[in-house]
Formats: sequence, structure tokens, C-alpha cells
Amino acid sequence: MASLKRWIDLKRNPWKAPLHKGMKAWKADKASDSHLLQYDDLPQQPVVLDIGGYEGGWSDVVLAVRPAAIIHIFEPHPGFAKELRRKFSTNSNITVHECAIGSEPGQITLSDSADASSAFGAKSGQTYVAEVRSVADFFATSELQSVDLAKINIEGGEYDLLPGLIDAGLIGRIKRLQVQFHLFDPSWSADRDAIRAQLAATHSCAWCYTFVWEEWRLK
Repeated sequence: MASLKRWIDLKRNPWKAPLHKGMKAWKADKASDSHLLQYDDLPQQPVVLDIGGYEGGWSDVVLAVRPAAIIHIFEPHPGFAKELRRKFSTNSNITVHECAIGSEPGQITLSDSADASSAFGAKSGQTYVAEVRSVADFFATSELQSVDLAKINIEGGEYDLLPGLIDAGLIGRIKRLQVQFHLFDPSWSADRDAIRAQLAATHSCAWCYTFVWEEWRLK
């Protein structure tokens, strides 16, 4: 049934072909285990950004390998942020930021769709308004000079956040970047290409499954 749904989606939206190809390769390689969640080379107390925290599952994986990790979790959904604060209340190395993070400060209306909550398609149905903190302000106030690992999974917000990091001259502080680019619109293929071209000035692409997950490492 899943394969039939993908076939129908591809027939209706042929511009999604790179996503379907990337997902097929991702599953064939079992890349979640073989690529994404490989953190043994991190320092003993890495500084980590979990951007799009949801229920904290990804941070749990990092902590299983590096229990002393210093983690900043960004989660704009008030319910999930509250649960994250409860979940990690005994770990003083973890800070939960109840906000989105982007190129500029402000507010954003997001769909209330669990781990798929997004600003895109959030005009109807259940929504909530979230604070957006500028990434430049975060780095300035936190005084982070270096980040060992950053994960970005923010349902389209990466097309604002990554240019914000690059334009502010902050991308060079991130040693290892894992990002999920989303494809909700045909124009986003070109947007992704442009961002990747800019990333290539400071980072090398370690591996890539197009529109699924990819990793960049500081040169």
C-alpha cells in the first residue's frame, strides 16, 4: 500500500522524483543506522543543537553515546516543549528553548501536526503561534564559539535558518551539520541547490540522501 501511495504521489507531482529516489536509497541502505545516528567520533562532552526537538528522541540517541553532552533543544510547540523540560529536568546540561529559530526574530503560525508541524499549509485547521528567535541572537547570548553537532529538522524552516547562519557568518562555528531538506514546493529544489552551494564554501558533504537526510562537515 505504501508503494502504491508513493507511485500515485509521483504521478501527480513528478517534481517530487528526487524525494522518492532519495527515500528508496535511504531504506535500501538502512541509512538511519549506517549514516545518520553514528556519533562515536564526537568528543566526550560535545556541544549539540537539536533544532526541531519534538519528543527528544534524537537527543536521547546522542546522550546514549555521549552522556555528558551539552544540548540546546529548540521546540516551538508549547506542549512538546513542556514535556521536554519534564523529561530532561534532572539533566542540567540540557536547555529547552520554547521557540523556533530563524534568520530574524518574530512570530510564525504553525500547523499543529505533531512532528510534521510546519508554517507551510498552516492557514487552516489547528494552528498555534510560536516565537521565532534569531540565530544571531542565540549565538551572541549563549556565547557558543563552536558546535560539535547540529541537527536541523524543521519542516521547511531550514530554507530560512541556513541562509541566516551563512549570512551572519556563523555557519563556520558548526563542525558537523545534519539537515533534512523538505520538498513541499517545486521551487524548493533550486533553493536547496543554492544553499548547498553556499555550504560547500565552508563544509564538505559527507553523505547525502536527497530530500531525506544529509550531513556536512567543516573543512
